[in-house]
Amino acid sequence: MAGGYDDRDGFIWMDGKMVDWRSANVHILTHAMHYASSVFEGERAYNGKIFKSRQHSDRLLASAKMIDFEIPWSVDQIEAAKYDVLKANGLEDAYVRAVAWRGSGEDMGVSSARNPVSLAIAAWGWGNYYGDAKTKGAKLDISKWKRPSPETIPVHAKAAGLYMICTMSKHTAEANGCSDALFMDYRGYVAEATGANIFFVKDGEVHTPLADAFLNGITRQTIIEMLKEKGITVHERHIMPEELEGFEQCWLTGTAAEVTPVGQIGDYTFEVGALTCDVVDSYEKLVRT
Repeated sequence: MAGGYDDRDGFIWMDGKMVDWRSANVHILTHAMHYASSVFEGERAYNGKIFKSRQHSDRLLASAKMIDFEIPWSVDQIEAAKYDVLKANGLEDAYVRAVAWRGSGEDMGVSSARNPVSLAIAAWGWGNYYGDAKTKGAKLDISKWKRPSPETIPVHAKAAGLYMICTMSKHTAEANGCSDALFMDYRGYVAEATGANIFFVKDGEVHTPLADAFLNGITRQTIIEMLKEKGITVHERHIMPEELEGFEQCWLTGTAAEVTPVGQIGDYTFEVGALTCDVVDSYEKLVRT
């Protein structure tokens, strides 16, 4: 698949119908475009099977409820639609994007209770999210923005509005020659990257920020379970920025990022060590079983 994301051959599922890719459009007064009333999921299919697919569909419905709307499709219906999209586009290894939003209707202000909710699912081939960083180690900037307090926004929803500072931070990072940016949270603790969770290694044990102010990623949960099965101690805790100096290895996790080693964060450097490489390999095997 080539060209811009608005100009490709293929099909997108929209509200129960398979629509030609180029015709999958919404009205300019769609509420989500103006007020960010949208939630989404990023998923990957390997050998025709979407990894943790139902877990993603469950979270999509939960995210919608957190931002005060109901998706008019069940988990079973969403599951069937995702696989219909893969089949329609002839894909087995693909990135799958499900997105739900408040559309255009009787309301065009902050309030939108009378507007219909729509759901669409697209899929396309997508390689390494961070390019050659998958083998060399990504370089991260440190964002000037902070992940917000749970008292200010539903931080555990995978909602479009929460990604505004991610976009700005990633743009700045790329302009500075980095692959991504690391956020601190509203209290000053290490949080996550713009679209991935983060892990550190010290003395053979793994440390990862406690997910109390940001999305507890499905890949994050998978890696924690994997590490524990390997007998490796995992500390989910608050991590101060000054602790970065003492960590030996680091990696990012996410559906798009998969498991990506990190070689540098700001002035701190990390080795792409044996444990990191083992986690990369083990995850690759797991998603293809």
